Order: sequence, then C-alpha cells, then structure tokens
Amino acid sequence: MNRRLKEKILIVDDDPEIRQFLESIAGDAGYDTAIAVDGAQALHVAVEELPNLVILDLNIPVMDGFEVCRRIRKWSQVPIIVLSGRQSEEDKVNCLDAGADDYVTKPFGRRELLARIRTALRRKPVPGNIAEEPVLTCGDINVDLSKTRVTVAGREVNLTPIEFNLLRELATNSGKVLTHGYLLSKVWGSDFRQDKEYLHVFIGRLRAKLAPGSTYKYITTVPGVGYQLKN
Repeated sequence: MNRRLKEKILIVDDDPEIRQFLESIAGDAGYDTAIAVDGAQALHVAVEELPNLVILDLNIPVMDGFEVCRRIRKWSQVPIIVLSGRQSEEDKVNCLDAGADDYVTKPFGRRELLARIRTALRRKPVPGNIAEEPVLTCGDINVDLSKTRVTVAGREVNLTPIEFNLLRELATNSGKVLTHGYLLSKVWGSDFRQDKEYLHVFIGRLRAKLAPGSTYKYITTVPGVGYQLKN
C-alpha cells in the first residue's frame, strides 16, 4: 500500500533542551525530523536529507544562522524559520535579507510555532487561473503562472516561492495600488498583516532581481499605502 511520505523538518540548535522540545512539537504534529547542532552540520544534513523546512537558531557554533541561511539559499528554496532570542528589528531584517522566510522570537508557544510551520509549508507558487491566463505580461516582464517562470526582457529571473507569489499578486493587479495589508495577507497569510518589515525586505529583493544594477524600479512605492507594478 502506498503511503504519503511525511514532510521532514531539519532542526538546527545547539541547546539539547530546545532540540528536544522542537522534536516533540514536530513529531506530535506528524512531521519527521532531522537534527543538526552547528552550522556546518546543518549544511551537510540539508544536502543529505533534503528537508521540506528548516528551523534554525541564530547563535550556533562553527557557522552562525545568518551564514547558514545565505549558503542554503545558493542552491535551495526550502522554507527557513529562524528561532532566536534576539528581538531587534535589525536582526529580523538581516535574517530576511539572508534568505529566511520567517522569524520567531524566543520564548514561543507550541501552537504559534505549528501555525508558522504550516504557513511556511503552504508557501508554494500558486498557479492562479491557468486556464484563462497562463502568462501575465506587464511591460517587458512576463510571469508564466503554469511554469512559475519569470522573464524580464527575455532574461530569466530566478525567484523564491515567496518572491514569485508577491510578483504574481502585483502582476495580476498591474497598475493598481495594493496596500501593505492586502499583500501581506495574500502572500504570507492573515496573521502577518502588521509585519510590514517582511514586505519591505522582499519588495527590495524583488526589485533587485527584476532590474539588477539599475536605478529603474518596476515596482513603485506609494508612501504609507503600499506598492504598484507599472503597466
């Protein structure tokens, strides 16, 4: 009999009590787990196990969480949730810039973490109404919904699932101003409506990929309101 494979979570933390707690949360929810206790081991296990999600502490030996994020992002788009006792906005933004998908501060509750895990695992490019409009065209930007492929003036742009979903929302509503709350709800979920720093970071990353090395911005900012993709 065929059985659906369990989704696997890689837990990276050098504190044995935290690791045990995280394993318990993940295991009780039906996930498989893999463990790493330092940054170098985290990279090795990520390559060997190919997890569906990574839960990563920042303060780990050998290589810190920031560097682990950056290195994983060079070859994988696996969702990464950072767990940290650091609560400054700068640390959160630096983690997102390094490639993390979410940032949860310690201490955290079991239900909150499980909600974050479920949300992260759902963040896959959504094809939209493929039968009606498989490719969205906005100027020289083409967004192929069925292939989750983006080109700009014929140049292919490699986007993460979150970046693709963000561009898809903007392209679907090109020329319209989309509020911060709307984009956060559509791309991250309703629990993230107030997390504007997430949106600012990913808009910056999307702009850099659409027009690298250029001052031209396809996505315009409407101060205090949101963003708009030019037609």
